[in-house]
Amino acid sequence: MKFKIDTKEKFTVITPISENLSDNLTAELIQTATGFLQKVIRNVVLNLKNVFSINESAAADLVKLEQTFHENNASFVICEVQPSVQQQFNEYDFEFRNITPTESEAWDIVQMEEIERELMSDEGFNNFDKDD
Repeated sequence: MKFKIDTKEKFTVITPISENLSDNLTAELIQTATGFLQKVIRNVVLNLKNVFSINESAAADLVKLEQTFHENNASFVICEVQPSVQQQFNEYDFEFRNITPTESEAWDIVQMEEIERELMSDEGFNNFDKDD
C-alpha cells in the first residue's frame, strides 16, 4: 500500500506516501476510501502533504470520490494541499467542497458536517411527527 491510514474518533486520515498521485494510486485510494463508507467511522480526510503532482484524470477521480461521500452522508475533506497540486487543480478547473490548510481544520469540517447531518435528520424526524 502506498499510503498511510490513521483512524481517529470520527474520521480516518489517508495520507499518500508518493509524491505523484497517479491513476493507479488513485484507483487504490478510491477502493480503500469507499470501503470506509461501510464502516462505523465513515468520514475520510485525505492528507496530500506528500503529493507534489497529480494528473487530470486522478484529480477528476478525487472529485467523483468526494461526490460519492457526499451522496452517502459522509464527509470527505482534503487537507495540506501543496501549492503545485492546488495549481494543477486550478488548471484542470476542479473545485472541491472541502479543502483545508491543516488536518486540524479538516477535523473541524467533519465535526460541523456531522452536526449538520444530525440536525437535518432530527428536523426531518420532527416534521414526520407533525404530519401524524
